[in-house]
Amino acid sequence: MAAKPQAAPSAPPQPVATSTATPQPARTGAQLLVDVLLEEGVEVIFGFSGGAILPTFDVLYEAPIRFIMSRCEQGAGHMADGYARATGKVGTVVVTSGPGATNLTTALATAYMDSIPMVAITGQVATAAIGNDAFQEADVVGVTRPVTKHNVLVKNADDLPRVIREAYHIARTGRPGPVLVDLPKDVQVKTASAGCNGEMNLPGYRPRVKGNSRQIRLAAEAINASERPVLYVGGGVISSGASAELRQMARKGNIPVTTTLLGMGAIDEVQDADLALNMLGMHGSAYANFAVQASDLLIAVGARFDDRVTGKLETFAPHARIIHIDVDPSSISKNVDVDIPVVGDARSVLQDMLPLIEYRDRAAWFEQIARWKAQYPFQYQQAPEGTIKPQHVIRELSRLTDNDAIITTGVGQHQMWAAQFYRWRFPRQMITSGGLGTMGYGFPAAMGACIGVPDRQVIDIDGDGSFLMTCNELATAAEYRLPVRVVILNNHWQGMVRQWQELFFGRRYMASRMVNPSFAKVAEAFGCTGIDVRDVRDLPDAIARMLATPGPVVMDVHVEPEENVYPMVAVGKSLHEMEMGGMA
Repeated sequence: MAAKPQAAPSAPPQPVATSTATPQPARTGAQLLVDVLLEEGVEVIFGFSGGAILPTFDVLYEAPIRFIMSRCEQGAGHMADGYARATGKVGTVVVTSGPGATNLTTALATAYMDSIPMVAITGQVATAAIGNDAFQEADVVGVTRPVTKHNVLVKNADDLPRVIREAYHIARTGRPGPVLVDLPKDVQVKTASAGCNGEMNLPGYRPRVKGNSRQIRLAAEAINASERPVLYVGGGVISSGASAELRQMARKGNIPVTTTLLGMGAIDEVQDADLALNMLGMHGSAYANFAVQASDLLIAVGARFDDRVTGKLETFAPHARIIHIDVDPSSISKNVDVDIPVVGDARSVLQDMLPLIEYRDRAAWFEQIARWKAQYPFQYQQAPEGTIKPQHVIRELSRLTDNDAIITTGVGQHQMWAAQFYRWRFPRQMITSGGLGTMGYGFPAAMGACIGVPDRQVIDIDGDGSFLMTCNELATAAEYRLPVRVVILNNHWQGMVRQWQELFFGRRYMASRMVNPSFAKVAEAFGCTGIDVRDVRDLPDAIARMLATPGPVVMDVHVEPEENVYPMVAVGKSLHEMEMGGMA
């Protein structure tokens, strides 16, 4: 038998390749969420915990992100909003499902109306339970669709990195606004696939930044040719960071400037007092309203012609051609037909327009404005001896802070007096609810601003009705020792409601009188400092004490109970048809 052939000698065994890298553990949805929050530069989150969001809170436990626990989800949303307005960054709020998310909707609507960048992350019941009326279930995407720029329900952990990146991108770009991400509990704990890269996919979302060069040239030519121009400046100038360009344009072109409630601080009302017309509209300055009505060219920048500004639309700026610069094309000619639209970011458009603007003397125009200013200044009748006028409180606060504090407000008479009698000098100085008119906004917004800009003094000018709506957040302020100061103009009324009932409803005061606690004692009960002021002679020392006391501080100032806000343009009236009260 033939011998078997010898097998070829086998190759020497090769060493097994080993990796020195530590294998990356699989990441849960909650872990991926926090990874992207850190990537987006999130430094602080406001919120309130609950069952459906607990897996995310468990990951946040070890994350290098500061968490501020509010006492209500609405307060957390307003804190995130105030943080965003004070810093220009995106505010972040995290709450649980059901009532946690629905409590947040007022804050979302506030941010949406005022174009404030915010990302809200809400817990949701497990995906299998959605639609079954599970405990603390709510159709949050459906509920918040009208009050968010974008919202989404995440059903797969693989999608989370992409969705969160998209949320921050959408919130901060174009016309800013709140974005909501609804996150079921099982998606938070599910392990994502190793290959999910989280790249954004927004093919239909391309906000326009650069304005059309032809439209910019036409606008500049109209400005240079005008005899009686007015710059009408809204919150878009603040959010786009265009205040420096706006001031340059006003000075270079010698153009007077009026601002909306949200545009205050775009121009320095002290340094540029000759150009400043202050606020226009329903409770704006008489000289701003007269100037708009007499103008031959109205240059709207980052403003939306809302009803509180225009008065009767048919007679608004009747002699003026209108230029409208806005990043949101849907705002152009929405309320008022415009002659020269420029779609683009306010800062970019003004930068391109500035070289085309020429200086014009316009002496006759400024002489007329000076006469209006002299005849119709913001003023008020002196109070009886010992009593306190609310306008006087604002003036004293403006003087003693050297017009340098960040001011937040609630909504009502005190908001209008703050706008009228504080002098606004820098952008992001005035933080208030404009479009929605949200009572209770001022105090939590001030807390968010304190955290965002800790080196600046932050004061909430509030009304007794507004403050009562979110004063539970005193517990939050005390816990974190936030240096926020609150000045309550306490008239024991829903002041603006009472004013309307006096002027238009025959003094039939239904559900507007308020019986209040001692706000100073309430503050002390929460562990804050309380100051009570009832005599005008005590006011300067009380304000000085408040400013010198480490916060939180609540100063309860008992003011004239039936003082009215003037000027006032009644509903259905034109801007020049103002009720002047005792001012004229």
